[in-house]
Amino acid sequence: MKTLAHYVPRMISMVSGDPGVGSDTTVAPSGSATANRGRRRPSKLLVWLALAALLLLFALLAGRVLVRDNPQKSDVIVVLAGDSFDERYNRGMQLLRAGYGKHMFIDVNSGHHYFGRRETEYAAEFLERDTGDMRSFVSVCPFAEDSTMSESRYVAICLEPLHPHKVLLVTSDFHTARALSVFTHRLPQYEWNVAAAKDPDMFGVKWWQRREWAKTTLLEWLKVTWWNLVDRWR
Repeated sequence: MKTLAHYVPRMISMVSGDPGVGSDTTVAPSGSATANRGRRRPSKLLVWLALAALLLLFALLAGRVLVRDNPQKSDVIVVLAGDSFDERYNRGMQLLRAGYGKHMFIDVNSGHHYFGRRETEYAAEFLERDTGDMRSFVSVCPFAEDSTMSESRYVAICLEPLHPHKVLLVTSDFHTARALSVFTHRLPQYEWNVAAAKDPDMFGVKWWQRREWAKTTLLEWLKVTWWNLVDRWR
């Protein structure tokens, strides 16, 4: 026979509305809830694999991203300084003879001296010998300092008397993207395009194939980063 003590916990449960009062029943978390929490947390391995894939993609494209080569008919051609074997100059002369510009400037550092003479003097003599019938269409644009950003200031001085609308830059292929960005930002009054001069001894888009290509790519990316994070905002 059941005593009153047997019914007391059940009566308390009915009054309080708590089915757990007076009973030994415990509710365990459902399996679906645990699974959902697990699905919300991506595996660390997946995160590392995604980062590795992005790094590999960047490495494969690092060389190509640096290169722009889109020569357009312009009023003036500007050959930037910086090569060693006249690749930029030769590319500029090729474009000038093909009608891509009415006049061409070659940038020469006026602060450099070799054997008692300025580099600008050597450049002027070279143009007298090399340009032939195009001599009147080619000029030296002297500049000082040693960066693409500072070079743009001197180019502006050389361009001003000609009042051009469109200007075509000529520079080494690995330098084209940064040069175009710098000149477009610093001299927005002109419409800029750029042509690439190739130097297979210094650079190739498959940079991992040669040590010199890898060095050039790394150095150029450091300059691109510095330009976009620091110099652009000065």
